[in-house]
Amino acid sequence: MEKCVCVLVLVLALDASMAQTHNTHAETHNNNNNNNTTTTTTTAHTYLIFNTSLSPTLTPTESVSVDLQETRTHGPDGPHGPDGPHGPGGAGGPTRGTPTAVTTPTSAKAPTGTDREETTAKDREETTEKKEEEKNRKEETTEIKKKEKKNSKEEEESDDDDEEEDETKHLDCPPLGLESLRVDDSQMQASSYQRTGLGPHRGRLNIQSGIEDGDLYDGAWCAEFKDRHQWLEVDAIHLTRFTGVILQGRNSIWSWDWVQTYKVQLSNDSISWKTCMNGTQEAIFEGNQGPETPVLGLLPVPTVARFIRINPQTWYSNGTICLRAEILGCRVHDPDDVFYPEEEQGSRDGLDFRHHNYKEMRKLMKSVTEECPDITRIYTIGKSYTGLKLYVMEISDNPGKHELGEPEFRYVAGMHGNEALGRELVLTLMQYLCRQYKKGNQRIVRLVKETRIHLLPSMNPDGYEVAYEKGSELAGWADGRYSFEGIDLNHNFPDLNNIMWDSQEAAADKSKVSNHYIPIPEYYTQEDATVAPETRAVISWMQDIPFVLSANLHGGEVVVTYPFDCTRDWAPQEDTPTADNAFFRWLATVYASTNLMMVNPDRRICHYEDFQSHNNIINGGAWHTVPGSMNDFSYLHTNCFEVTVELSCDKFPHASELPFEWENNKESLLVYMEQVHRGIKGVVRDKLTRKGIPDAIIKVEDHDHDIRSAADGDYWRLLNPGEYKVVVWAEGYFPSMRRCNVGLEPHATVCDFTLTKTPIQRLKEIRAKGGKIPQDLQLRLRALRLRKLRASTKAINRRREGQRVQTRRARSPEARRV
Repeated sequence: MEKCVCVLVLVLALDASMAQTHNTHAETHNNNNNNNTTTTTTTAHTYLIFNTSLSPTLTPTESVSVDLQETRTHGPDGPHGPDGPHGPGGAGGPTRGTPTAVTTPTSAKAPTGTDREETTAKDREETTEKKEEEKNRKEETTEIKKKEKKNSKEEEESDDDDEEEDETKHLDCPPLGLESLRVDDSQMQASSYQRTGLGPHRGRLNIQSGIEDGDLYDGAWCAEFKDRHQWLEVDAIHLTRFTGVILQGRNSIWSWDWVQTYKVQLSNDSISWKTCMNGTQEAIFEGNQGPETPVLGLLPVPTVARFIRINPQTWYSNGTICLRAEILGCRVHDPDDVFYPEEEQGSRDGLDFRHHNYKEMRKLMKSVTEECPDITRIYTIGKSYTGLKLYVMEISDNPGKHELGEPEFRYVAGMHGNEALGRELVLTLMQYLCRQYKKGNQRIVRLVKETRIHLLPSMNPDGYEVAYEKGSELAGWADGRYSFEGIDLNHNFPDLNNIMWDSQEAAADKSKVSNHYIPIPEYYTQEDATVAPETRAVISWMQDIPFVLSANLHGGEVVVTYPFDCTRDWAPQEDTPTADNAFFRWLATVYASTNLMMVNPDRRICHYEDFQSHNNIINGGAWHTVPGSMNDFSYLHTNCFEVTVELSCDKFPHASELPFEWENNKESLLVYMEQVHRGIKGVVRDKLTRKGIPDAIIKVEDHDHDIRSAADGDYWRLLNPGEYKVVVWAEGYFPSMRRCNVGLEPHATVCDFTLTKTPIQRLKEIRAKGGKIPQDLQLRLRALRLRKLRASTKAINRRREGQRVQTRRARSPEARRV
């Protein structure tokens, strides 16, 4: 009975609170009607639809408005929203730009002192007992789980950890696409601008400026005048439920400019404008306190309109009105919108298109291996600084084993943690290869059976977690780029380029200088060397597996770059080709020419470089020098050819963009893998034992870059179509030469080699075993030594004859007269 009384008191208190909230909502509803606006309500949000050009299908209904505090609980600021505890603006996230004058509704009152006195000691004892029972149950459950865990590390991480539900962060509505360029330049207008390079089309989130101020590609929209009548306008084309604005300052190495506060205005016709209201006052949104950190401002009430304006109110005192922006909005269904088709559906492949943090990535990879256990295997190559494992998915018809003659291929993504698209494309590729193989897609079946594929989705998991916590729009341009120690992993590999170039300049005969398998310098191996654990893990991985071809997936531009990345003499920009420049250009072209974004002639440039004039490929050094890159190290220290693919203007695209990006890159990812089967391949064997010879050197005429055979004696040499003279030799063997013809089709020409040991090598091996030297070998050794003796005698005689001629000339009468 006493419990029932307590419950009754709580219900009455809640009813009183709800009545008070209803009155507050009703006042808001009346204010909105007085401002000539109509209110339509759904279960989650209130839409303010302006009377101008109102669609007949969007008939308003009588309802109560949802105030700002309620929107925070159930809408974009709720537990899963951008400012909720699990959202990018929550704990540990960036500062949220909120409207200023906020009226907090009255919350439900707590029980009074009289109510608390009615709780008896018996109730408290029962509550205590229940708590103890609950505690005991939890302890028993924990013990059971501990006993059920397996001893292996993989099971330890994949059971309890992966069962935890990681609540998904999301913004209430996705970005319109200012950063991703889905919003065209023609959809952006401004009240004024200083010059073309600072026009409204440059007011895009994270856009980067050119090095020089005053060019056509500066890093923001900047108003010509410094007053409160300036605005940046975006036309969403369709009726859109606007929910928020993300703002940045100007990107420039010469100027500091940003907007500190701003208003938001909305319209259906770009003529009649309504300022976003916060109750009875115009909402003032907090902007930036610096040029780079994005700040989110959520509308107090999500509002339906077609046009939106950002109207700066205050700005950095020593600067001017400059901003970069992104708009958050959901398209509203309007059957009268006959001039524009429905939005594209993205991909029909039905894959898991979302951003995956570390735990979710492991779950996805595990699910792929469970779906395709016969062709997949997960393994680790090391750990990040914070202990996150670097997981690799292997896809092959015989996973876990290198097969003779089968080339090894790898995709590496997430070297820069905030460049998240590559990570998601690699995870999507895993799913796609698995399902298409099961469906019997002959192209995929052939690729899996003839290639050993390795997919590393996250080389820098520590950096990714930083970017993921802030969210795709709020991570900025650099948050999460570096490792936990602040190291740029793409500058962290040994600089073998300058070691090779310095040796060539110092050598009298450049042909004697090694052009491949250049050893890691001693300074790099020291304990105090600045080498990230992620870099060490990848180097060890490269040395364990004889990779033939690779691509390194990045973001922030749309272009494919090829080695060398480092320039000679530290020039900032200079075309620096390798000995395989023609084939590298082919590799880059293969990816670029099949990428739907890159081949689109109407696409605008991302930031300030027009790569379309280069057919979307460029030598790395000609773009900007990168000493210590993974591409250059891979080429000079191993047999592997590697390019860098810059996948998108937006480093961390919103999850809604992922299906489109998959379709843009799907064919490119597949056709690039198929290039591993170009050129020549074969096995270098010992003539007597028929065993493979490891580390045999394969030299192609007119290609000053050699490769070596793998542990089983098999090799792969990537080459363009043509006929080549190939010479192979190994220590202790006579060299062998063949002519090999490479065709147009992506099927490697088989060129096997059989090498014969030199007599000296055979003698060393026999003596090492303590055996008796055969008579035929003794005769061959005698003949060999006799040939060497005769050759040395001829050389000595020629040298002596030359000396005698010089002496006679010196003694001649003419020489004495001189």
